[in-house]
Amino acid sequence: SPYPSEVTAQMVANFENGGAAINAITAAVGAELDVFGLRLESPTGDITVGPAITEAELLEALNVGAGAVTGDVDILAVGEMGIGNTTVAAALSASSFGGSGAHWAGPGTGLDDEGVGKKANVIDRALALHSHVTSAVDRLRCLGGRELAAIAGAVLAARHQHCPVVIDGYVATAAIAPLFAVNSDITAHCVAGHRSAEPAHGALLGKLGLNPVLDLDMRLGEGTGATLALAVLRAAAAAHNRMATFEEASVANRTSGSGDA
Repeated sequence: SPYPSEVTAQMVANFENGGAAINAITAAVGAELDVFGLRLESPTGDITVGPAITEAELLEALNVGAGAVTGDVDILAVGEMGIGNTTVAAALSASSFGGSGAHWAGPGTGLDDEGVGKKANVIDRALALHSHVTSAVDRLRCLGGRELAAIAGAVLAARHQHCPVVIDGYVATAAIAPLFAVNSDITAHCVAGHRSAEPAHGALLGKLGLNPVLDLDMRLGEGTGATLALAVLRAAAAAHNRMATFEEASVANRTSGSGDA
């Protein structure tokens, strides 16, 4: 990434202080924002030489995500912040669905072609090291990160609580790729909030069978695309619940059998 790793903690602090794009969009659509910092002082491991996180860290992150889905949540939009995590998203996508680093790597936060090439090489090295990994939890542990594990935990908890989930961009979508690889029903309660500008996001949505609500070339992350999609989903629900039928509104319907000769 062209940005240093400390930007992760700095941006999370910005979320907590109300100064980020996600704060503005959350307020605009009438949603509530909860921020969960996940060991921000401890970067994850180098996935080309070992697992990203330990089993204990994985369990902790999964539980944080699951615990975020409380009984009063009627719809959940998930997002993330993590410098370097589009590399992680690409690695998880490749491990779950096949393909090389070049197939899944993109510019992320502004890499040039040379940077994307280096990113693809890192992904290929990580895939070779962890080629034996097949379970969802081991993919998240070896190739993922705390924020992706937390999103996976939240999506699983929401399913158990019959709560619909709106997925954000490439990273948030990649968090459920390992789950989908072992059980394709995991997306039954999920909606893709948007298709981001990251090139591989559209391909990943296709693998998951999800059609995005919005396609606005957004690439910010933070849950901004998912939260913005809430406005469209609420409008759709309002139209469904409040519109009168033609009969109820005394509006003449089209007549049958009156087609042109």
